[in-house]
Amino acid sequence: MNKISTLLVAGSMVAFAAPAMAQDADSNFDGFRVQGVTGYDALQAGSSVDDDGVDNNDQSIDGVVYGVQAGYDFDLGGAVVGLEAELSDSTAKTEYTNGDFEGFGFGQVDAGRDLFLGARVGAKVAPDLLLYAKGGYTNAKLNILSNDGTTEYDQTFDLDGWRAGAGVEYAINPSTFMNVEYRYSNYSKGEVDLNGDLADGDRFDVDLDRHQIMAGVGVRF
Repeated sequence: MNKISTLLVAGSMVAFAAPAMAQDADSNFDGFRVQGVTGYDALQAGSSVDDDGVDNNDQSIDGVVYGVQAGYDFDLGGAVVGLEAELSDSTAKTEYTNGDFEGFGFGQVDAGRDLFLGARVGAKVAPDLLLYAKGGYTNAKLNILSNDGTTEYDQTFDLDGWRAGAGVEYAINPSTFMNVEYRYSNYSKGEVDLNGDLADGDRFDVDLDRHQIMAGVGVRF
């Protein structure tokens, strides 16, 4: 229900902002855009963690990522710069229900929602083809189900990190486009989400890497 509410709020903000944004009719890469995205999602421990010798631990989790993205681009001639936001979810989860996820003390792990806020810059290699790079802030959640032998814990970990990626966008026509991209995310700070019982000062260090290969189809207004 929380995921649905978040998507509705994001959609309402997009609808409110759209009338104030105008598109250059002569450009395929200018103005407000919104799109659906999906692709492959893989989450694993970073270089600071290694427990390959433990057979019943998941070394990584993967699945399908899906979500919505909105942004605004400025066509500067040969280059395009823009801002974007994305809200996504993933089917990635552990296979070992009684194991540990890469030595972090996680039990059964289910990837939750992922929020991205950032910018991109691109070069128009053709009137209908854009090569771009992107980067920004990402906040993700991991849903954790663990058991210490006496008590079962069902908690959410809130993770902060950064994301960088690159892709190619093709303008089918001035109002419709498709793109593919690769992006890498690293989460370095975590916090147990206990409905406000723990403050931001209780964050701890983590090292999680995320690799995603994405495809999307969208429209410009």
